Amino acid sequence: MAAAWRVVIDTNTVLSAQLFVHGRLVLLRTTWQAGALTPLLCAQTVEELLRVLAYPKFKLTPEERDELLADYLPYGEVVAPWQSSPAVARCRDEKDQIFLDLAAVGAAQWLVTGDQDLLSLSGQVQFQIIAPAAAIELLTSPE
Repeated sequence: MAAAWRVVIDTNTVLSAQLFVHGRLVLLRTTWQAGALTPLLCAQTVEELLRVLAYPKFKLTPEERDELLADYLPYGEVVAPWQSSPAVARCRDEKDQIFLDLAAVGAAQWLVTGDQDLLSLSGQVQFQIIAPAAAIELLTSPE
């Protein structure tokens, strides 16, 4: 088996892959479950995921939130905290900077996001910043 893709997946993309079980992003979930994609995690991105899963609009019980976390976190690789900001492009939205920093420090191949503030930085970093649809295309294209 080829080495797994090292990727940072933004929170909204993770949620879409998990909550919409018949949606187009389910392939991301089945790919991380199969070990062909390794999500990179850090304390800040996990905290954001926990916070967003608790939003009332999702109407998730604590048990459902735990189940979703158990279907994601064990497949990830935790990147140790870094002491200084990596030399990486700055995002217009400060809240999204953590995804860029994590991708740089964790030596990600991709940052998968639907966020235009992040997508606009494509080509300005050492990893690819791609939309979920592009990630799906790359994952399903023949070698």
